[in-house]
Amino acid sequence: MRRPLIGRVWPPVTACVLFVVFAFPVYWMFATAFKANKDIVGDTPVWFPASPTFEHFDKAVAADGFWTFVGNSLTVTLVAVGLSLVIALLASFAIARMRFKGRKGFVLVMMMAQMAPWEVMTIAYYMIVRDADMLNSLPPLIAIYTVMVLPFTVLTLRGYVAAVPKELEESAMVDGCTRLQAFRKVIFPLLAPGVMATSLFGFITVWNEFPMVLILNKDPGAQTLPLWITGFRTTFGDDWGATMAASSLFAVPILVLFVILQRKAVGGLTSGAVKG
Repeated sequence: MRRPLIGRVWPPVTACVLFVVFAFPVYWMFATAFKANKDIVGDTPVWFPASPTFEHFDKAVAADGFWTFVGNSLTVTLVAVGLSLVIALLASFAIARMRFKGRKGFVLVMMMAQMAPWEVMTIAYYMIVRDADMLNSLPPLIAIYTVMVLPFTVLTLRGYVAAVPKELEESAMVDGCTRLQAFRKVIFPLLAPGVMATSLFGFITVWNEFPMVLILNKDPGAQTLPLWITGFRTTFGDDWGATMAASSLFAVPILVLFVILQRKAVGGLTSGAVKG
């Protein structure tokens, strides 16, 4: 029996509506970045920039400390995501393959850490970093961001490791591999979608994080791009053109990374969600 017309129409219509709702702010950000100032502050909305200008992008790139902020963001993000992946790969393998006392409790703690809002820990983190005399430096940020993304990374990769048949690992060990060699040569190559998914999530989380760096690093030389975006203010108010240009530049790396990793990332998330 054919489904009623409404049953065949409403899913794509709903998808289109949701796409417009979520995509329009992104479009408006990019469009505003290319508009002239008179079109931005005018009473009548300008939906499409008639004469695109790169003036706002020039102003954003020429802002004080731009490349310092870019370097700090890339350093913190790449190191934190890399550390979390190394730790999570070993931890997820242990949880999925080994049976040890406290295993279920460890998984429960990881789930609780994933659900807890990190904002409630900002005061504790600040006091620890202050007492260690490490304010206004990048290493504390890297350590905190690594801990931030670690629970999700472990839980997702655990499911993906559990989906790999044990027989593959056992066959490699029969052929003379150690357990670590079997993991590196047999299991790890099969984890690419899961690694892609967790890497993308970790990159987005750390790249966008704002409150922690705002509290810990007051020195502009140790700040990241989210704080840089807040600096486009003049004596006359917010410079919306430069702010939107800065936001567009900030969003481009994530959009490019998502486009490149989209298929494998989605596959990794779904596989890790239903296995183990």
